[in-house]
Amino acid sequence: MPHDVSLIATIAAGFGLAMVFGYIAVRLRMPPLVGYLLAGIVISPATPGFVADVGLASQLAEIGVMLLMFGVGLHFSISDLMAVRRIAVPGAIVQIAVATLLGIGVSHFWGWSLAGSLVFGLCLSVASTVVLLRALEAKGLLKSINGQIAVGWLVVEDLVMVMVLVLLPALAGVIAPADGVASTQGSDIWQAVGITLAKVTAFIVLMLVVGRRLLPKALWWVARTGSQELFTLSVVAVAVGVAFGAGKLFDVSFALGAFFAGMMMRESEFAHRAADESLPLRDAFAVLFFVSVGMLFDPSVVWNQPFKLLAVVAIIMLGKTVAAVALVLLFRYPLNTALTVGVSLAQIGEFSFILAGLGVALNLMPVEGQSLVLAGALISIAANSALFSAVEPLQAWIRERSAYARKLEARDDPLAELPASTHASLLAKQVVLVGHGRVGERIAQTLREQGIPFVVAEENREIVDALRKDGIAAVSGDASTPEVLIQAHIARAAVLVITIPDTMGVRKMVEIARTLNPEIDVILRTHNEEEAELLKRESLGTVFLGDTELARGMAAHVLLQFKR
Repeated sequence: MPHDVSLIATIAAGFGLAMVFGYIAVRLRMPPLVGYLLAGIVISPATPGFVADVGLASQLAEIGVMLLMFGVGLHFSISDLMAVRRIAVPGAIVQIAVATLLGIGVSHFWGWSLAGSLVFGLCLSVASTVVLLRALEAKGLLKSINGQIAVGWLVVEDLVMVMVLVLLPALAGVIAPADGVASTQGSDIWQAVGITLAKVTAFIVLMLVVGRRLLPKALWWVARTGSQELFTLSVVAVAVGVAFGAGKLFDVSFALGAFFAGMMMRESEFAHRAADESLPLRDAFAVLFFVSVGMLFDPSVVWNQPFKLLAVVAIIMLGKTVAAVALVLLFRYPLNTALTVGVSLAQIGEFSFILAGLGVALNLMPVEGQSLVLAGALISIAANSALFSAVEPLQAWIRERSAYARKLEARDDPLAELPASTHASLLAKQVVLVGHGRVGERIAQTLREQGIPFVVAEENREIVDALRKDGIAAVSGDASTPEVLIQAHIARAAVLVITIPDTMGVRKMVEIARTLNPEIDVILRTHNEEEAELLKRESLGTVFLGDTELARGMAAHVLLQFKR
């Protein structure tokens, strides 16, 4: 038996302790990510007992970064981002700027260099996509407009951080020249940036021209063999191979290479299967990534620098949140949306760890900064679930005690009311269509083709704006509130069609509609058989279940073939 088993020991200790601490974290109603970070702290050189091989853990973490970013690329949707671009793009950029300036301000006060302060501020400005997605899923908000805005906001943040990771090595010698080395001239700065951007552009063009065509085809060839293990292997090989090749051939970060590999793989009809097949391996190496990050943490920063840590937590959980809430309200979204987005961003995660590690490796940021970032991440992630649970009580408390908040909710909003020019024929015996997503859009198209009058009630202001420009009557707002359904003239409507699978909201919508119009016909949509049975039992309306309708349509097609 070989004597050097440091790799096995590192993996065994990392996985074993991550499982134990992750389980404890979940039982305490915290994200398991907190447990993984704590597992890394336990086997780190900063704590007594077994010490894992930090070098090996770092290499395993690189694979974790590749697979994490590959997963982000697989789920990255330009269309989802475009649906909320008017708020997500400027909101994310302004919020990054605010958080970065706050980080620069406090760290400069501590006496850090401008370069270290800049990296530190950027670390505090970007929230964790992993934590956000899991929190939204747990609360059932992922498909809501609030969830879409939060995810779109995070996508913009991720794209900004990807560019930072690409440019930072090229600019390291410029913003923080080594001792005894003269500062780089302006022409050299632009030359360094130009060369880096040229390499990145070459890589992106290669992926768009070659990868976009080759990778989906390669996946199709492998899928035709019928071998599941070969399919899984091909997905992982593409993720790691493209990331490694990008780093070696184009000096592009592994993270960017894996991200684009995922984006190109998304073009394949097997993208969902690729995501499912690679998920276990992604999860496993993601655990090792967070464990390795924990191994770099020095716990002494908690008691040696408590005021610095307090400032970091305040920036993450207060500064970013207040900035986000203010920006969302500025874009005329309701208080609930503002609070949900603000809470979603009140944490930091994987990109912060990657950026902090790069900053230390390039001698831009002190090691103390990496420990402060990790401590701030631990605290903010652990508190994030509690913050989500506090959104509704906080919203009620603010409305009750703040006349200004009530004024914000009641302010004139041109999209929350139908235009005075709306033709009267659209406001009697019409269909009130709640939601204009994939299902709602198809229903609206059919109604329009058949000349049936309808009014759309949709939370996404950008969709409402686009519908009005297309000559469709639409109102912006949450249809589970009386004001929105009243604006849609529910009292004179013939049918209420609810296309959003919102369990709690559906009941409120139906209750309001039948209070104002007892004779209205209600049509509901759900994805869950148990929920469908419950809705039928409560006589809330005619319920359509996705799987049932699909099976019914396929069976009808089969019967039609036999009748010929």
